[in-house]
Amino acid sequence: MVTYDFSGKAAIVTGGSAGMGAATVRAFAEAGAAVAIADRDGETAERFAAKLNDEGYRALGIACDVTDEQHVRNAVDRTVEAFGSLDMAFNNAGIMLPPVDSADETAEAFDKIVAVNLRGVWASMKHELAQMRMQGSGAIVNCSSLGGLVGGNGRATYHATKHGVLGQTKSAALQYGPLGIRVNAVCPGTIDTPMVARMTAGGELDPEAAVAAIPMGRLGRPEEIAAAVLWLCSDAASYVTGVALPVDGAYTAQ
Repeated sequence: MVTYDFSGKAAIVTGGSAGMGAATVRAFAEAGAAVAIADRDGETAERFAAKLNDEGYRALGIACDVTDEQHVRNAVDRTVEAFGSLDMAFNNAGIMLPPVDSADETAEAFDKIVAVNLRGVWASMKHELAQMRMQGSGAIVNCSSLGGLVGGNGRATYHATKHGVLGQTKSAALQYGPLGIRVNAVCPGTIDTPMVARMTAGGELDPEAAVAAIPMGRLGRPEEIAAAVLWLCSDAASYVTGVALPVDGAYTAQ
């Protein structure tokens, strides 16, 4: 992986205890950043932070349910209190429910997906941007999906939220570009994460079929998403904002 020097900077990662979030937390830490791990599973976030601190990095675990705006506000405030600033953010927290016929989806399922995937990104950006606006600098990366670029049979609401994340990203990039703040999104393909493992175990995903649909012929690795996030947060991407970056082995290029 390309390395960056984020010494003296602070980052927050939502959904940071596992999968793509955890890989990005570690990548930020190894690049010298102090990192807040915000996750609904606060105990796991705290254990991960303790491990990183034992390894000589600077990390903070925070219990944070992104569907609760006060939780998000608290996570951002605690990050700034601990590290003195908030320079980078990866809004990664998200969920996916089993596929369903759109005519049969319940309002409860719809609300649950929207609350995490869309409202959660809204709340995270709101409070991150407020801090970055005061600083006059910052970089935010939102986690959309290949589902933000294409449709998905049986997953209309999930794909709608991921399309919505791109709308939020582009609009914030336009508004905050003049203030020195960049806002981008990554659109991961099928990545080898605990979520994908659960989908496979539950019969929601056929791994062989998934791989066959990817031109590169393999699943992505969480570290490959982390690499894209770090690049978007780095000075190497200083003129990049408002972008939806596919990291999907060319799936959406077909």
